[in-house]
Amino acid sequence: MHNFLFGIFPYIALGVGIMGTIARYERDPFTWKTSSSQLLRRRQLVIGSILFHVGVLVIFVGHLVGLLTPIWIFDAIGISHGAKQLLAVIAGGIAGVLALIGGAMLMHRRLTDPRIRQTSSVWDIAILAMLLAQLLLGLGTIFASIQHLDGEEMVKFMSWAQGIFTFEAGAAAYIEGVAPVFKLHLFLGLLIILVFPFTRLVHVVSGFATPFRYLLARPGYQIVRSRRRAPLKRRNVEPAE
Repeated sequence: MHNFLFGIFPYIALGVGIMGTIARYERDPFTWKTSSSQLLRRRQLVIGSILFHVGVLVIFVGHLVGLLTPIWIFDAIGISHGAKQLLAVIAGGIAGVLALIGGAMLMHRRLTDPRIRQTSSVWDIAILAMLLAQLLLGLGTIFASIQHLDGEEMVKFMSWAQGIFTFEAGAAAYIEGVAPVFKLHLFLGLLIILVFPFTRLVHVVSGFATPFRYLLARPGYQIVRSRRRAPLKRRNVEPAE
């Protein structure tokens, strides 16, 4: 089961996430929206949205750089494994708390306001609940991380993530002995990637997809001609008898 969850399931989640997102963008462009409820209880939306999006953005970039950057690059620039682990704990902890507070405000707003609840789909509430659970698990990993400030646990996750993207057959073995909270955090993250195309989260990639679609897939240049009206011709009409 461990080999399936962390050796095979990542490819299933990434495959469905990528291909499903492309298919939705091509086949159902009118569903590609956030279904904004900005006009309803705007103040709570603004505060919660800023906290949530800033926190999640910092976490996403931190995970992307921290997990997928080759280990030798950190060694070459003099960043030790312990320093990287400590930075991840501090920066990730602060960003996680901000995102959790903002997400809780958004969830409270969505569940308690009858008008917003009426316009919310099941997936709107489900994906927000999954993100909140993921944030809680991420904060829970801090307590396990501070017991390994030498950075060796972080190296295991880096080796696993890079092994997945380089199609290494035994990548799941790197994280076989890590704490259960880490495994739950990884599994839920993969599950969110799996359901990504079926939720409002697809709007995240709009800023990247639209320019590329315009540059690479546009049909061609438009030909614009000035439209001149033909002059009216005068006719000599014989008067009717």
